[in-house]
Amino acid sequence: MAEYTLHCFAQSGNAYRVALMLNLIGADWQPEFVDFFGKGLPRTPEWREGVNEMGEVPVLDHGDKRLAQSGVILTYLAEHSGKFHPLTEDERLEVLRWIIFDNQKLNGYLGPYRFLRNFAKPAGDPAVMAFLKGRIDNSLGILEKRLARMPFVVGDHPTIADISLTGYLYYPAEEFGFDIPGTHKHIGAWLERMKALPGWAHPYDLMPGHPIKA
Repeated sequence: MAEYTLHCFAQSGNAYRVALMLNLIGADWQPEFVDFFGKGLPRTPEWREGVNEMGEVPVLDHGDKRLAQSGVILTYLAEHSGKFHPLTEDERLEVLRWIIFDNQKLNGYLGPYRFLRNFAKPAGDPAVMAFLKGRIDNSLGILEKRLARMPFVVGDHPTIADISLTGYLYYPAEEFGFDIPGTHKHIGAWLERMKALPGWAHPYDLMPGHPIKA
């Protein structure tokens, strides 16, 4: 049995953050497929009572620990492995700041936009989609300006802030209807630097459940 078990599915950018972190630190881990689109497993009473009361993935099992929320899990893995962690108190606060920004703003809007465009039935209302797209564009602009000044989000080395922010950015452009790295050159260059890290893998290669079964 692997040291870590990650409850996940391939379309979840939130789960991808954790899967990518596990791969980058060379962890002994295995994915446990969560049937989100078929059985709607995380929304069932059994899941909420037995796995995660919030009804969400990712969930990470490590020994007698069961952790939820990607920011919490990334922090735990960084501290446990000694990799991709902030090096100073100021960096720790900056990493936390960018993870919160990511969850509330960048991928906090990008994830729902992609879901409503590709997976929701019926698809998202045009007015809602336009609202989300405006928020996405603003958040991408903030990240683009940041990466114009430094190679990684908090400086010259990657941290869990970078891993968090890539959560949805490697999914195919056709799933969004716009090309993020193609229109944001500094984000595009940063994504290539992240891809060059040993252990990087695409979400559809790292987690089970792609393509979705009809």
